[in-house]
Amino acid sequence: MAGKQRIVMLADCQSFYASVEKAKHPEYEGKPLVVAGDPERRSGIVLAACPLAKARGVTTAERLGEALGKCPDLIVAKPRMQEYIEYSLLITRIYESFTDLVEPYSIDEQFLDLTETARLFGGPEEAARMIQKRVLEQTGVYVRLGISTNKVLAKMACDNYAKKRPDGIFRLDPDRLEEMLWQLPVDKMFMIGSRMTAHLNRMGIETIGDLARAPLSRLRARWGINGEMIWRIAHGRDDSPVSPDTHILQKGIGHQMTLPRDYETQEELKVVLLELCELVCRRMRAKGKMGRTLAVGCQGADFDRPSGFFRQMTLPYPTQVTNDVYRFACELFDRHWDGLPVRKVGVAMTGLQDDREYQLMLFDHREKYRALERATDRIKDKYGDDAILRAASLTAAGQARDRARKIGGHYK
Repeated sequence: MAGKQRIVMLADCQSFYASVEKAKHPEYEGKPLVVAGDPERRSGIVLAACPLAKARGVTTAERLGEALGKCPDLIVAKPRMQEYIEYSLLITRIYESFTDLVEPYSIDEQFLDLTETARLFGGPEEAARMIQKRVLEQTGVYVRLGISTNKVLAKMACDNYAKKRPDGIFRLDPDRLEEMLWQLPVDKMFMIGSRMTAHLNRMGIETIGDLARAPLSRLRARWGINGEMIWRIAHGRDDSPVSPDTHILQKGIGHQMTLPRDYETQEELKVVLLELCELVCRRMRAKGKMGRTLAVGCQGADFDRPSGFFRQMTLPYPTQVTNDVYRFACELFDRHWDGLPVRKVGVAMTGLQDDREYQLMLFDHREKYRALERATDRIKDKYGDDAILRAASLTAAGQARDRARKIGGHYK
């Protein structure tokens, strides 16, 4: 592809969860619908709202009670994560009929590289229309597509223009950045959140163009490599490939858990640490990996007065054994926890290596525990995650039983 201009698309499924529910229930046609985390409680959170609900003022992430106040005839559907995953995989297969370069970005967004195949369908815009039509016919989900020469521009083309157009398709060419992109507020740029927007605004940077014209040395001095990264994005520069293996070739394996209440004691928090270590180690075993570097972090519940830590350590040997990882995780936690209430805990392992080769040690226990844990993994794979549990998970602090009934934090 040397010398050839790339054709990259970002395909976004409109109101994905809500669209799937409407596709499965034709009787909901023409009615406002939301998917909410807990329909039985008005305090549940809206996870997705269809366009009709949004037109009535309903927004994602607001409380269900507020949404019902705006739209009393709102249909409330309980989330079914397994169904949404299956629809996402079906949509991926549709994309793969247009190109073999498809990279999932989230459950409802995927990058496509059609550099070598767009001409087979009459060009980029025509290919986008065909993708849109095929997904709608086969799934009932409406897809918006941003088109450009790399991933960051395709993403911004989709978010800022394709989503607002009646046909749901927009092409952003690099030579139109000053006209189409630089005049937008800086918070419309990919990778710029509310906190970074506030920092940039205090520096006098209000638009994406202001950021693009800012001296790179000033941004580097303030944020280091991240300053250079946002400057490059403002200029539409991104050399990263669209790769189906992006989320397969992992550099690390981790898991974090938001707790249902403040955990205030060491005993409670170590139950959660043990469950997280078991999750991470199970995933390592499934991938045939062992880890050498352990990271542990936690976050307090008071966002006005942030508390918590994130620390890592190199282990004396690579491992995928839960008890080993848990022992070292407790060391990190005991050393760095400030004693304040905790609402989120995370554990991650990096420095991954193949688990078929490792250095034996005197009195090595790993093989015995690996055999035991592989047996429990097989039981869970066959009968469910809660088929066999550690005793600690049966205490009030344990989350494993409840989590076993969920996918992505929501009930299956």
